[in-house]
Amino acid sequence: MSSREDTLVLLLAGGVGTRLNVLVKTRAKPAVPFAGLYRIIDFSLSNVMNSGMKHVGVLTQYKPLSLMRHLATGEAWDFTGRSRGVKILPPSTGFRDSDWYKGTADAIRQNLNFVRAHPAREILILSGDHIYQMDLDAMIEFHRQKNADITIGMMVVPESQIHQFGAGITNDEGRIVEWEEKPKVARTNLASMGIYVFNYEYLVKLLTEDKAMVDFGMHLVPKAIARDNVFAYPFEGYWRDVGTIQAYWEANMDLLKDDPEISPEAWGIRPNLESEQLLADRIPARIAAGSRVSRSMISAGCVIEGEVVNSVLSPGVMVGPGCRVLDSIILHDCVIEEGATVDLAIMDKRVRIGKGAVVGNGDNKNISNSRYPDHLYTGITLLGKEVEVPSGTVIGRNCIINPWCKQNCFKDNVIQDGATI
Repeated sequence: MSSREDTLVLLLAGGVGTRLNVLVKTRAKPAVPFAGLYRIIDFSLSNVMNSGMKHVGVLTQYKPLSLMRHLATGEAWDFTGRSRGVKILPPSTGFRDSDWYKGTADAIRQNLNFVRAHPAREILILSGDHIYQMDLDAMIEFHRQKNADITIGMMVVPESQIHQFGAGITNDEGRIVEWEEKPKVARTNLASMGIYVFNYEYLVKLLTEDKAMVDFGMHLVPKAIARDNVFAYPFEGYWRDVGTIQAYWEANMDLLKDDPEISPEAWGIRPNLESEQLLADRIPARIAAGSRVSRSMISAGCVIEGEVVNSVLSPGVMVGPGCRVLDSIILHDCVIEEGATVDLAIMDKRVRIGKGAVVGNGDNKNISNSRYPDHLYTGITLLGKEVEVPSGTVIGRNCIINPWCKQNCFKDNVIQDGATI
């Protein structure tokens, strides 16, 4: 059997993703829309599809409904038929928070019944919240050539970022000889991508022999390095964890560069067009005479009567006459009424900006959000799903407007920098 046919894929898609703030109030992180037409999980699913793997278990947990609707039968990624399929795996032990997955290894352990029902040579474990393109079949071939027990996808990152990742020190053969999980002081610039290949029987044995090991990076990998063959698979392409507002904004902006490293269409990334408000039925975008669009991504169903610069617009966005949209990410079916300005903002679905309102006012981008200073600190203002901003309202920098805030939530017509409503 080829590696493609003899590999079970487990996709971890249950993370809360709290640093994405209002974008995950109503959905799991992997279900957050990205690049107009896609959701974040589409990248991992499409990599699996393009690498020829046939059996996928998607481990869900936090607010799984929109993710489950998006995955549907798996048909969008060719995971249907007698010999292939995608299976949604919700937590199976109970309903209390204490029954939820305690870590990545615990998540797999709680689904060992599914694993045992799908015997394979290797188990490929992926995260559902990364933007990247990767030949996963080549990684499995590398794993076999090295006669490894575990192979971990790893890439070089700036030393200033290494504290966010598991870090591995390798020998000349590429074998990992030391491991540090999120080290405060960098001894290496080789970071884990959260992509693992395990020998099937080896992983089942590890998970059953020591139930105190609940996380791969914290527990299982260090133990394996000390006694078994653990190798680093070097990756040099585009890869980004979009788990923060800043990283999410930057990855969307990467799409708009003159020579972008990221190209979902060229990579063969597939959205589920049926799940995105019948995207296939939307009319083409209309850019009216006298409007101006530059360096932007405009999706089907959009109507542009104003100015859009360096922005990503999902399907169905309406930009009225005299409007300016700059450096922003606007999700499905938002309406920006006549004369309004949206500058450096992320707007969730079906937000309405009233006439003459300003979102992202002033030049002072240094006043962090007072409630979530680690989430918003570069000037981005964040509007949750179905917010309605009254006409003439002025919203400053690093502000958060929570989902479903209607006109009566706005007590003042000026919202100061760093405020949360």
